[in-house]
Amino acid sequence: MVKVKLLDDIYWVGVVDWNLRDFHGYTTTRGGTYNAYFIDDEKKTLVDTVKYTFSGELIQRITEIVEPEKLDYVVINHIEQDHSSSFPIIMNLAKDATVIATERGKEGLIKHYGEIRNEIKTVKTGDEVKLGKRTLRFIETPMVHWPDSMMTYVVEDGLLLSNDGFGQHHATSQRFDDEVDEHILFEELAKYFANILMPISTLVSRKIDEITNMGITLNMIAPSHGVIWRSGVQKVIRTYQDWCKGFLNKPKAVIVYDTMWGSTEKMARAIVEGVRSQSVEAKLMKLRITELVDVVTEILDAKAVIVGSPTLLNGMFPPVSGFLTYITGLKPRGKMWAFFGSYGWGGGAVRKMVEIGKEAKFEVHEPSLEVKYIPTKEELEKCFNFGKEIAEKIM
Repeated sequence: MVKVKLLDDIYWVGVVDWNLRDFHGYTTTRGGTYNAYFIDDEKKTLVDTVKYTFSGELIQRITEIVEPEKLDYVVINHIEQDHSSSFPIIMNLAKDATVIATERGKEGLIKHYGEIRNEIKTVKTGDEVKLGKRTLRFIETPMVHWPDSMMTYVVEDGLLLSNDGFGQHHATSQRFDDEVDEHILFEELAKYFANILMPISTLVSRKIDEITNMGITLNMIAPSHGVIWRSGVQKVIRTYQDWCKGFLNKPKAVIVYDTMWGSTEKMARAIVEGVRSQSVEAKLMKLRITELVDVVTEILDAKAVIVGSPTLLNGMFPPVSGFLTYITGLKPRGKMWAFFGSYGWGGGAVRKMVEIGKEAKFEVHEPSLEVKYIPTKEELEKCFNFGKEIAEKIM
């Protein structure tokens, strides 16, 4: 196999999963990668493993540089199986290697893979391990995004092995950010952040501040998924901070809806026209034909989200109910929420959506809007004005 070098004696030994289309419910239309890294020093060190179905390729890549039996350290930044499920296979070869993980990482490894005969060295923020010419420094990142998570920093090179931070699901034959289309790269970065890290954005922001305040140099960031950042390090850090703090929210309304017989869709289209009348960007997204991850990605930088549902069994239409369950768990910040819908003999969907929005502590625009049966010309005018009013509030 072709060796992929990050720096002198530091190599990417991960795999590209070209066929990945579902990552624990997250749609990955461009595939993905599982990144692992090898440091060839006096102490031979592997940082992370890959999904077990690709363990053979991982071993091949390591073997191009050194026999796996000669590994001195295996660092596990995170025990989720996409990173660690090749761990037992690697440890069957690296019988003398010391495992390095956080205390919770150690507990998780034993829980996942049983008793481990190798020595396990637990580390916390600031702890260091000398490899020879290079030094590893560890930074705990609990709940970013699992309790066991940490990052590994190679001191002499300013290289941050950032685990799930700054990653993307993007299968490509190139390994570095300056080798791929920047528009596609940041599109996938946004999708990853919106659907995985958004609910912990406050923790992410604090951790970035903590790393910055440590005074460490960051010349390169190598995440566990996607391409490696070597020319866009500062840009990706700024973008993360802007997303965390809502700085990139713009005058934009995402109208999310579904419909049974077309009435709610007529309302949605009229609302879009009302938003557009104020020269505010509008995005119309029907749930049953749109991936949830794409809806959430559009919401990431929007100031308003307008959700519509017909009433079914005195409640919401199931696709809308599923969307609200998903989005309230992600806890997007700094947005106005508005609700509308249609009904036949009795309402209920709009009332329940408003209740959910308030329970999630969203900023809910009131009054909401509800129409019986098919909207009339006058009712569509009300929908237009509903969109116009929201647009005026977010301009």
